[in-house]
Amino acid sequence: MTQRFDLGGVIVATTLAFTPDESAPAGLAVDHDRYAAHCELLVDSGCRGVGPNGSLGEYSSLTDDERRRVVRTAVQAVGGRGLVVAGVHGVGSHQARHWAELAAEDGADGVLLLPPTLYRANRSEVIAHYAAVNEVGLPIMVYNNPIDTKVDLTPDLLAELAELENVVAVKEFSGDVRRVLEIKELAPDLDVVAGADDLLFESLVAGAVGWFAGYPNAFPREAVEIYTLVTEGRIDEARELYRHLVPAFRWDSRTEFVQAIKLSIDLAGQSYGGPTRPPRGPLSAEHEAQVRKDTEAALTYLASR
Repeated sequence: MTQRFDLGGVIVATTLAFTPDESAPAGLAVDHDRYAAHCELLVDSGCRGVGPNGSLGEYSSLTDDERRRVVRTAVQAVGGRGLVVAGVHGVGSHQARHWAELAAEDGADGVLLLPPTLYRANRSEVIAHYAAVNEVGLPIMVYNNPIDTKVDLTPDLLAELAELENVVAVKEFSGDVRRVLEIKELAPDLDVVAGADDLLFESLVAGAVGWFAGYPNAFPREAVEIYTLVTEGRIDEARELYRHLVPAFRWDSRTEFVQAIKLSIDLAGQSYGGPTRPPRGPLSAEHEAQVRKDTEAALTYLASR
């Protein structure tokens, strides 16, 4: 039986660096050196840990070998100084369990798990999916993203999933901040983790204990500062910082979130964002201009503090 496991703090859903290589899928090979350096930067900046192989990590465009090696790179880079919560999303429970078993073998501390991808599972199928991965033994952060999966893990369903011994947290991305308190009422032992960057402040104030985050890839220290200010009860200070960053954070909830966050990383200049693999293409000129505007406004404010 898994011990109680704290998945709070700022855990960053890491972007993945690619480098041109004609022999690699879509002409882009995973740049493990840059990815390792990025993971190290995030932990050195005070983030609680990293989350390889999430949507931001473009897991669905990776080969099986690439996907496994990304987790190994993250584990080695973090080196026990932070948590590694590996995305183990799969079309069915047999794939998700396979990725969870490999994550355990390769040293991950926990897993992030969507309902079955590509298929709108019903309630009993969702429960069976999580029950299969529960048997692996790693702590599980359930991921509720009804926008992409078309499956809404409602508070009552989460309460049922929380009966599985290794389900310890939920990354809540429904966009409904009312869910935070309702989940806590129905599943008091389940940690609620903010999943949408542009609902972060509101979720933390309502009682979320952590942030599984996208934009801290570009603003890691400031992300930790917002989280710390709220948890210390310094609400006015947290809101002021958040107010200047949230125009950029809103890109985390848009279709082009991976491209936007990678561009913001490059603009912030601390790490490497770079290109994306298909099906993600480059940002439109209009979107690129807006991401630049939002990111540069945030950077200007931060430089003035």
